[in-house]
Formats: sequence, C-alpha cells, structure tokens
Amino acid sequence: MAAKRLPPQLHVFVRDWLSANHVVLKSRDGHVVIDSGYVRHAPLTLALLASPRGLGEEPLAWLVNTHCHSDHIGGNAAIARKYACPIAVPEGEAPLVDRWDQRALLLEYADQRADRFRADRALIAGTTQVWGDLEWRLLAAPGHDMSALVFYNPEHGILISGDALWEHGFGFVMPPELEPAALPATRATLESIAALDISVVVPGHGEPFADVGAALERAFKRVEAFETDSRRIARHALKVILAFALLDRQRLPLHDLPAYFARVGIYRDFNARFFRLPPPDFAAWLIGDLTKSGAARCEAGYLLPA
Repeated sequence: MAAKRLPPQLHVFVRDWLSANHVVLKSRDGHVVIDSGYVRHAPLTLALLASPRGLGEEPLAWLVNTHCHSDHIGGNAAIARKYACPIAVPEGEAPLVDRWDQRALLLEYADQRADRFRADRALIAGTTQVWGDLEWRLLAAPGHDMSALVFYNPEHGILISGDALWEHGFGFVMPPELEPAALPATRATLESIAALDISVVVPGHGEPFADVGAALERAFKRVEAFETDSRRIARHALKVILAFALLDRQRLPLHDLPAYFARVGIYRDFNARFFRLPPPDFAAWLIGDLTKSGAARCEAGYLLPA
C-alpha cells in the first residue's frame, strides 16, 4: 500500500467526495492539520481529529488549506473553535476569505456551504514550511482553483496534492469562456508535478497512491479531451457540482429541479452561456446525463445519489 511509504508522523484520514481528506502532521513543535472537509461532516471531522490516530487530547498549532473550496474549508470554523488554532490559506484566497466572497469561493454561487472563519496567515508559493518535522515546499498549483497550492516533501518524495491530481483525474476546471487561464494552468500544473521526484501522492480525495506516472497519464488525457471541447468542460463541471449537491442534501425533488437550476448561479450562467435551453429541457438533460454516468438515480420523484 502507498500509505506504508508515509513517515510515522504523517497520518491521512481518507474521507469521501463530500469531504476532502485530512492530513495530520505531528511534531513536538506543534501539530498541523491540512484541510478540514465539508461543513455537514464537521462533527465527524472533529471526532477523527480527537481520535488516537489524530491529535487525541493534544493541541493543534495550525490548520492549513490547500485551497478554499467548500469540501476543504467546511470544518475550519469548527476546528478553530475547538482548538483555538490559527488558519493558513493560499495567498490568493486570503482576500476572498476576508470579505467572504461567496461567488469567488463557489459557495452560494454553487449551492454549497461553509461557516465563516478568519484567515490568520497567507501561504506563499515558492516558500518552505516545516510541518511534522518535515520540510515542505509550497508550490503553486492553479487550474481547478487558480490560487491552489500543493505541498511537496523531497526527502520522502511525498506530494500532498489537494485537487490538482487524483489517482483518476483532478478537480473540475472552468471553461475558457469563463476563466481563460484555467485549462492552460491545469496542464502547466500537471507538467510541474511530473517534474518532481514523487514516491507517493496524498490526494484531496481517494487513497494515497504510488503509481504517479499512470495517474498523470490519465490526467493529461483528460486535459487533451477538454482542450478540444469547451462544452465538454462545462458538462463535466455541472455534473460534479450536481453530484456534490446530492451528497450534501441526499435527495432533490425532480419537480423542483428546473426552478433550482434557474435559481442557482452556476447552473443558470452555464446554461445561458453554453446550452441555451429552457429550464425544463436543461433540467431533463442534466439529470439524464448524471444518471447515465451512474452518479445518480431517479426514484419515487427524487434525484438520489447513486
């Protein structure tokens, strides 16, 4: 298992697609936790951190975020309340957190939630931090999130990748019509990761993995497919956002979905830009696409997560 390649002071709590994984880095100089999951799962996050594999009854020195999407920051406020710890976010997102820009953070705009918190420190790409008695290089990883960082430890060849690289893909990206830099940045980030000497990747979602070459090959193929078709990028993003909403809410009434998609900003804007369908037709298409992919099912008048 790839996890066996990790040093003993590093523990990964593998979560799911609603909550990002948590990385616990232990040190006599102060423990650090990376990413806090979704707000709905905050009680479980706190329970995991309080377990013997987490912090037990010991204090937390820092809570760090790879980027500021809801599945990575949703437990920030609860953790800060319990541990009275400072929070560090990527430099580019500190102003968004300070003014709690719910559109830029993809919160209300994508029908996602997070309790407001304070960013105490900005993490700067190109700098180095010592967490868990290990030296970590903070590397810019724009694409899925234009301000995201990944954390690389050369000694053990560990990459904490957030949503920049998973074993089977990466986090959705915005179409070039809405964010021209996102897709080129995604390719550049993957190329930067490919240049590193990596033994194991700790992703934001899924188990740690060691076959980095195969993961990168799959990721580059996805980028190539996206580069030929903006509508494909838009379809993929909408399906990811809707699947996330289903995991959060557990079910959505089918008869309400045309109005829901017309009300929630990201669906409304993507439809107006890429599809130009009447709300009932847009709802029928998106529901059909999601159920066809196996990510959802229709049952008793509801759309349910598969």
